[in-house]
Amino acid sequence: MQTAAIAFSQVKIQELGLSHPDRIYYQLPPEELVKETLRRREGRLNDTGALLIETGLYTGRCPKDKFIVKDALTSETVFWNEFNQPMDDAYFDPLYRKVMQYLDEKEVWIRDCYACADPAYRLNIRVINEQPSANLFCYNMFGRPDDHMLDHFEPEWQVIHAPGFKANPKTDGTKSDHFAIISFERRLILIGGTAYTGEIKKGVFSVLNFLLPTHSDVLPMHCSANAGVSGDTALFFGLSGTGKTTLSTDPERKLIGDDEHGWTEQVIFNFEGGCYAKCIDLSEAKEPDIFHAIRPGALVENTVFYPGTQTINFADKSITENTRVSYPLPYIPHIVEEGMGASPQHIFFLSCDAYGVLPPISRLNHLQAMYYFLSGYTAKVAGTETGVTEPKSTFSTCFGAPFLPLHPARYAEMLGQRIKGSKVKVWLINTGWTKGGYGQGQRMSLPITRAMIKAAMNGQLDNKTFEKHPLFGLEMPTECPGVPQVLLNPRYTWSDREAYDIAAAKLAKQFIDNFKKYEEEVSEGVKAAGPKAN
Repeated sequence: MQTAAIAFSQVKIQELGLSHPDRIYYQLPPEELVKETLRRREGRLNDTGALLIETGLYTGRCPKDKFIVKDALTSETVFWNEFNQPMDDAYFDPLYRKVMQYLDEKEVWIRDCYACADPAYRLNIRVINEQPSANLFCYNMFGRPDDHMLDHFEPEWQVIHAPGFKANPKTDGTKSDHFAIISFERRLILIGGTAYTGEIKKGVFSVLNFLLPTHSDVLPMHCSANAGVSGDTALFFGLSGTGKTTLSTDPERKLIGDDEHGWTEQVIFNFEGGCYAKCIDLSEAKEPDIFHAIRPGALVENTVFYPGTQTINFADKSITENTRVSYPLPYIPHIVEEGMGASPQHIFFLSCDAYGVLPPISRLNHLQAMYYFLSGYTAKVAGTETGVTEPKSTFSTCFGAPFLPLHPARYAEMLGQRIKGSKVKVWLINTGWTKGGYGQGQRMSLPITRAMIKAAMNGQLDNKTFEKHPLFGLEMPTECPGVPQVLLNPRYTWSDREAYDIAAAKLAKQFIDNFKKYEEEVSEGVKAAGPKAN
């Protein structure tokens, strides 16, 4: 089997702490990684040729088991909280040695790759995987160096992924048998006890969220980005379920990337080389690009077939609702191949407001943009169980709280500086409910939302009249091409306007209470940019 592997020098093997070159597979192409997965009976193919795997007990990230080693580089710089949990430096090296001893007795798949499309900020990464399917994930999701780059490749960071290794919390400094640990001093991400591949992706994202602001004055962002035919760039921020992937995928525009980007003073650049898309309830009609990307080379996680077939039942949630597919960006038509674009002309914050309070579209000044960026709000129905009638609010600062090693105010301040230093326009889009909250109103239609975004990007709102929301201070257009005028002011869509006022006051209070944690770190202008207490 080793004849399929590109040579990996004995020196490099010894540097990694491995001693069995006959068990090491380096830089295998996707088709070989699929064959290896099938050989090990760790996956199967669907009827379009994609590889399906199950990630076992963990089908999502485990934030409570994520740690950052507290050392000279991080003790005073990391914002320690429930997402950035410190691990004593004394635990890390012994745990690392245990993991490498474990891997030395296994077959190992190694891949050299990189993050960041902009060569000026490229981060070379060496990934060591216990499973070939995880190595395929890394091929799909990170930059793919050509042969010339590989000849001179020097890894700046390493990611070690050992799903079969179980930690001992009593001796290893972890909370359970699985873990995801970042050591900035050693430039190493150590993941064990979980086969969920998203831990790899988000580990690298967390590293970039630390390095780029502190070393390069680059704003890292959890957002999608696309570009128009004239080169104008738009950014889409939003938590799960707000429509970030759907709305950034536009046949009239080219996709730069669907999840992680950096913003310099001049350009936007994608961190990744692929997409990691949710595929629950996926259909060709709703998401044709993602649907057709599920083909040879794509890696589908935690889905099941219709009985007696090799056809995926995308509606089946029996394993998890967090079903996923990873694939290289070129699997999508209409992409910006270099993964870079000009500084944005438009930024869209997406919120699925199940209370039906927020306007469908509103314009933000730079202080409001910082406030709503720090808030990272959405509200959705937690499930579809009988008797569930109340929406649940979520505030995830900067639309990515679990991946931010620095204080959120640092990222918000950088965003404010970028907005002030450019001509970018910022919009808040409610993709949630109108004419009432969940259970009474109705979900905003996708064509209406697309029409509002298109009008904003085409400059059709620039000369329109705006009115201020009395409680939230948001500027709402009084007319918008392709949108019924009655929808633009949410209060007028409710049959019971007093009930709207009560719901709006309740939501405003949630914003105010949530924002208290940031008040000491932001200016008076930002604090005053949020909703007012009724």
